[in-house]
Amino acid sequence: MKLENTVSMVTGAARGIGKKIAMLFAMEGSDLAICDVNEEMLAVTKNEIEQKTGRKVVTERVNVTLAPEVDQFVKKILDNFGKLDILVNNAGITRDNLLLRMSAEEWDSVLDVNLKGAFNCIKAVSRQMVKKRSGKIVNMASIIGIMGNAGQANYSASKGGLIALTKTVAKELGSRNINVNAVAPGFIQTDMTDKLSEDARSKLLGFIPLGRMGEAEDVAKLVLFLASEDAAYITGQVVQVDGGMVM
Repeated sequence: MKLENTVSMVTGAARGIGKKIAMLFAMEGSDLAICDVNEEMLAVTKNEIEQKTGRKVVTERVNVTLAPEVDQFVKKILDNFGKLDILVNNAGITRDNLLLRMSAEEWDSVLDVNLKGAFNCIKAVSRQMVKKRSGKIVNMASIIGIMGNAGQANYSASKGGLIALTKTVAKELGSRNINVNAVAPGFIQTDMTDKLSEDARSKLLGFIPLGRMGEAEDVAKLVLFLASEDAAYITGQVVQVDGGMVM
């Protein structure tokens, strides 16, 4: 198993890609600390993972924009497991609108969760990773942070900022044997993409050389690789999983 004897923290893990990452990590031998703002779905995910894998799962409702809540969760992880090896910053939101119509609240909320939230989590876990001179951090970026997208000024800025943050933290922590990378998914089959009209879906697929949307498992497998020792000599990179959409 790729993650045997490790402890992983995954944010935004109650459903979707975060849930898939957490489940795959557990199947590969990692004990888990998962958080989300949706306590009900988080409890369901915890039970599913424990029943299917037998791994220990610690959960808590955490608003990643609030540093004290993040710090308290990391303390809980260390109290329960004695260490933390892997952080996956997956928590994220969208509040799409054209720039001229975008409110300050729409801008601030997306930047707070997607970028400040990742900053809070990295800062909270890096202290003990530096102390034990090892760790893996994987940030969930997006191809929108690379190419931009009309109607998503806030989201693209948050993901572009997360890419820059990834590179800087990789440089700061590299000497302590801590790998920091980002994953940039393209269009992945989710609840959001399920709502697209057939016409919109057809146009979208026309931009993807592989001719299909990705699955959450496609993203999870890449995150697993970057979190494992197979990626021991990879840091500061942004790896796209987009079917060839952005080259």
